[in-house]
Amino acid sequence: MSRTNQTSSDTKGLLIGTRPVIEAIEAGKQIEKILIQRGLKSNTFQELRPLIREHDIPTQNVPIEKLNRITRKNHQGVIAFVSPVAFQDMEEIVTRTFEKGETPFILILDRVTDVRNFGAICRTAECVGVHAVVVPTRGSAPVNFDALKTSAGALNHIPVCREHNLKNTIEFLKNSGLKVVGCTEKTENISYSADLTGPIAIVMGSEENGISPEYLKMCDLSVKLPMRGRIGSLNVSVATGALLYEVIRQQDHL
Repeated sequence: MSRTNQTSSDTKGLLIGTRPVIEAIEAGKQIEKILIQRGLKSNTFQELRPLIREHDIPTQNVPIEKLNRITRKNHQGVIAFVSPVAFQDMEEIVTRTFEKGETPFILILDRVTDVRNFGAICRTAECVGVHAVVVPTRGSAPVNFDALKTSAGALNHIPVCREHNLKNTIEFLKNSGLKVVGCTEKTENISYSADLTGPIAIVMGSEENGISPEYLKMCDLSVKLPMRGRIGSLNVSVATGALLYEVIRQQDHL
């Protein structure tokens, strides 16, 4: 088999070359992101392009030097990162949770990009019984092997749903009877005084910009954690943990 057509992988979770990436997508592998050499116009890439659109896979056009730094193998202008977890359908999870007689508990992460924070959040979410963690297709931390390691294996047990449009996601949750609660410092509502019982979806934003204004307006309620010190904010993974535990404290006291 020629080097060009041979399935190639450098490290765990890395696919090198156009044909291996095509075969992985067609086999149903979960692709986290594809790096594509700028100006690439090969015949095999023309075969890959519609698959990328069909599966809505995040891509990044990069100079060839970046690809060469990642691997010395014949990458043909294409390198893909495979997710160690299979993304799941959020609507199915919510429906199935109701059918089982359970109270849906969903966590939405808007623009949380640090992989270590993401992994730590998923670890806490699994511990408190969150039914699914929802992330946007673009502008989110990679769901990769570093995230899996940071989560202490929690990503093997908690569903992750990658959604193209968080606005539609929030609308679906509201229409399904979930209370959507955004965590933001731009409110006077303290989490301890808010009603966090019943079917609920918690929205957490990035440390830099918080929740997108569009999504924050859609929330049924906004809350903040009480702060007594001089520093005005918490690490997003710590803040998420504090709020998730307040949810289960209230729900366990029903």
